[in-house]
Amino acid sequence: MRLPVKVAMAAVAAAVLVTATSCSSTPQAAENKTLKIVYQKTDSFTALDAVMQDAKKEFEAANSGVTVDLQSIQANDDDYGTKLALAQRSPDTAPDVFYEDTFKVRSDVDAGYLLRLDGYLEKWDDWSTFNEAAKAAGRADDGGIYAVPLGTDTRAIWYNKTVLQKAGIAVPWRPKTWEDILSTARTIKASDPNVIPFNMYAGKGTGEGTVMQSFYELLYGTDSTLYDENEKKWVVGSLGFTDSLAFLKTLYDEKLAVSPAEALDANVWKKVFGEWFPQGKLAATVEGSYTPSFWQKGGAYEWAGYQQDMGVAMFPTQKGQDPGGVSMSGGWTLAVGAKSKNPELAFQFLATALNKKNALAFDVDNSQIAVRTDVASEPAYLAANPFVKDVSELVKVTHYRPATADYPRISTAVQVATESVITGKQSPEDAAAEYDATVRKLVGEDRVLEK
Repeated sequence: MRLPVKVAMAAVAAAVLVTATSCSSTPQAAENKTLKIVYQKTDSFTALDAVMQDAKKEFEAANSGVTVDLQSIQANDDDYGTKLALAQRSPDTAPDVFYEDTFKVRSDVDAGYLLRLDGYLEKWDDWSTFNEAAKAAGRADDGGIYAVPLGTDTRAIWYNKTVLQKAGIAVPWRPKTWEDILSTARTIKASDPNVIPFNMYAGKGTGEGTVMQSFYELLYGTDSTLYDENEKKWVVGSLGFTDSLAFLKTLYDEKLAVSPAEALDANVWKKVFGEWFPQGKLAATVEGSYTPSFWQKGGAYEWAGYQQDMGVAMFPTQKGQDPGGVSMSGGWTLAVGAKSKNPELAFQFLATALNKKNALAFDVDNSQIAVRTDVASEPAYLAANPFVKDVSELVKVTHYRPATADYPRISTAVQVATESVITGKQSPEDAAAEYDATVRKLVGEDRVLEK
């Protein structure tokens, strides 16, 4: 199922000169060659599949004798990563082009899965239209570029204006501190015990959603951080880490969030988007800038009233200290497999999938923040949803996960700490201490910094 592109986009697409690739002046002739393209697809995420289907048609029409074999993996983020890693282990199953999470780029480069693209990018005119900061998403420790971004995102508080107003909360709602969030949540709970006041993910079930849409929003709003970029070391003994766990404990202990059992359900987000917000049973949650893609026409959970009922706010710092708010950014890329037998053709397909027309379609359909400057200025993009301006402005206060090879294991340790706290297994102090011990064991004493 393809999500519809806004009517305004039709005029834009008609004006865009589409070639199979803009890194080659003439189509490359090839015979009996097959490119294997691996990417993620779910019931609620079909935007990339639509782009890949279009790119396949364009590419095969321009490259006689080449077959593009689209292999979508129907899985959540974590399971997709696992299945992709298994495919990478053998030249017989390794993809030529694949969908790659930004936080796995460096670890997968170290594992030998990604082809360095610098030589191809130098000849690709479109590369100059990509935002310089976004380009870094595909950069490895050796300084080379190994992946090209599809788009990026930010995180914010999404709230139901109707629910807040019924509880006597003025909108637009702009919390300045963590205490403001708790105070508002308590007011909503007192007004209607059947409403979930403020949801934040926790535990291993929601994987990276737990850290990106929850814990890091807290941690990066303190005076602490997860990783010291200057020292290239992981931070332990952090007061901010403990404070962040304590906030989650308060949220769950006072029943201001979902129940712990619901939080540990990997599919809890489906209830957030598909039931609780549209039905007025949830006041607020922390989620990504892509949120409207679930509700817009053709989305997994179409909701005609979302534009009127929903509002968005910046997540505040702990005590309202500068810069006043926090966001986290991630995003996904396309990469060429290091084991590809046709690397030049593979890159040309990547370039086709990420040309202006396809990038615009993906960013609109998936409510992404554009990384191509020519897409970011398109009227169809700017008119895609009423929240694009608000979520784009959060880039100025955003943070990125440490793009290191050992990050995935650190992330799991953080998820374990949150789960231990919300289930009552450990106190915030004990969970933080266990996290510190795990980090020391994972990376070694010479790669930790106590502060």
